[in-house]
Amino acid sequence: MQHRVAVLAMDDFATLDLGVPGQVFWATGGDEPLYEVVTCTPDGQPVWSRAGYSVLPDHDLGVLATADTVVVPGIHSGTPMTDGTVSAPVRAALRRAAERSRIISICTGAFVLAAAGLLDGRPATTHWRNAGQFRALFPRVRLDPDVLFIDDGDILTSAGVSAGIDLCLHVIRRDHGSEVANRTARRCVTPPFREGGQAQYIERPLPDPSGTTTAPTRAWMLERLQEPVDLSALAGHARMSVRTFTRRFREETGLSPARWLTRQRVEHARHLLETTDLPVDVIARRAGFGTAVSLRQHLHAAVGVSPLAYRQTFRHTGGAALR
Repeated sequence: MQHRVAVLAMDDFATLDLGVPGQVFWATGGDEPLYEVVTCTPDGQPVWSRAGYSVLPDHDLGVLATADTVVVPGIHSGTPMTDGTVSAPVRAALRRAAERSRIISICTGAFVLAAAGLLDGRPATTHWRNAGQFRALFPRVRLDPDVLFIDDGDILTSAGVSAGIDLCLHVIRRDHGSEVANRTARRCVTPPFREGGQAQYIERPLPDPSGTTTAPTRAWMLERLQEPVDLSALAGHARMSVRTFTRRFREETGLSPARWLTRQRVEHARHLLETTDLPVDVIARRAGFGTAVSLRQHLHAAVGVSPLAYRQTFRHTGGAALR
């Protein structure tokens, strides 16, 4: 049975945000996708966009009751963004859906979820340009504007535009494993995993004039995941001082070199767990963690399960959701 995704479109919707779920989830299987995507509006009537067109959906809010996952794309205006409220029917429908379904927002769709009371006391993100506005309206939400997306189990939020693609691919990876997510990314001609967070996209008053980059060193690191590397060696490869390298690396990826490297090692370990029968201690060494204990700690921090549980989920059960 297909997993049903219901997309709730509202007036002044962000056009790319609205199209992302249908495109990405559809690409999981071609003629037989793993997901069914349907679209609704609060009253089943057309909603408008600033791109000069409106969208006429096939459904109204009633379809949310049939959804396994509900997605709320970004909006550019409306009461969720002006006074932190949403209409009573939308609030009620979202709250009912949250009792049984996974809830996702893209970009400023987080304003809608927050206005419905779904994010109180929970971590969430939205577009970095709207962070101050969001905090003022929803002080009880634990906003983190530096990340591309946040997975809080049954509620997931993402930053602007293309971060919605990142989040959809993450959901596919969570549901069906890295192989399906990577295949979907290739079909969409997009990276299966983007480095860093929103920090690398925030407008800065003065661009760095040097033109140097840490990209060659990141590629060098990826070829040596199983080898121990220290910051001085990385800076030396990049022909920068440690201080300059660390600053430039964070500007370009949104992460410190150590956090970036750990994330790449976790992703490599996940791939080996899914696609090989190598013992866990061998995978730990090949991914650069050294010991099975270290791999277990890092994988549990990333996805909430042990290496053996992860392998069992994605190699034998077809990919049940991990959180």
